Amino acid sequence: MTTTTPTAHPEPQAPRPAPGPRPRGGIGRSVRDSLVVGKRNLIRMRRIPEVVIFGLIQPIMFVVLFTYVFGGSILIPGAPSGDAQAYREFLMAGIFAQTVTFATAGAGAGIADDMHKGLIDRFRSLPMSRGAVLTGRTLADLVQTALTLVVLAVVALLIGWQTHESILSVLAGFGLLLLLGYAFSWIGALIGLTVRTPEAATSGGLIWLFPLTFISNAFVPVNGMPTVLQHIAEWNPFSATVAAARDLFGNTIAGVPKSVTGAWPMEHPVLASVIWSLLIIAVFRTLAVRRYRSATA
Repeated sequence: MTTTTPTAHPEPQAPRPAPGPRPRGGIGRSVRDSLVVGKRNLIRMRRIPEVVIFGLIQPIMFVVLFTYVFGGSILIPGAPSGDAQAYREFLMAGIFAQTVTFATAGAGAGIADDMHKGLIDRFRSLPMSRGAVLTGRTLADLVQTALTLVVLAVVALLIGWQTHESILSVLAGFGLLLLLGYAFSWIGALIGLTVRTPEAATSGGLIWLFPLTFISNAFVPVNGMPTVLQHIAEWNPFSATVAAARDLFGNTIAGVPKSVTGAWPMEHPVLASVIWSLLIIAVFRTLAVRRYRSATA
């Protein structure tokens, strides 16, 4: 008889856990993730066109009100009394700058809304760059701001605004305005991540913008302000971009001095505008991404 030896069966092994999402790194992947999120926000804007339409109405109202209601009453030094054209050319750079900075409130409200709905938590669970969600959102807001500027520039041309420099210089002026708007959108992102509701983000995004834009050279020359406000206005990053845009558009007025207090940003507005915007991006992007990593819906 042949004796058979029973075959030993191997012990069952525990199933291996499914691999979780691997974090994605590298500049290339970060850019790709940011563009994907940006596309998502642009599609959302296209499906809700009233957001874009209402964003256009406010700056157009400012142009009309300041040009036709206040334009004949505000005296520009060196210009004839009641010269609406002089004030129109002085005004438009300020209106453009105000438009791009007021987009801050929309950026903050959008991020706060995503937080409130739990969408940010879903993004955080995906294998994507940590800063891509915020970068994509700010890039989408930049595209919307650029479209708003195009429409606003057409309206300004229709009411008589003129530029007196080359097309490249004018485009550079709009580029500085968009850079400032992009920088301020990071402030809005930080506000949106900090507050609890979209309504609070909208209020928090606007309440500090009014003194920033009105204590500046945007709507009136600073030489008529009290001395303390003159110093504040001329070191205001908003004022630097307005002055730079006026220079690049050829809208400077001979009777309005570049600087009353001798402030360096007013003497070198283009360089100061770039420095201010890049500094704001560096500081507030760092703070916003850090807040995003620890935020919960």
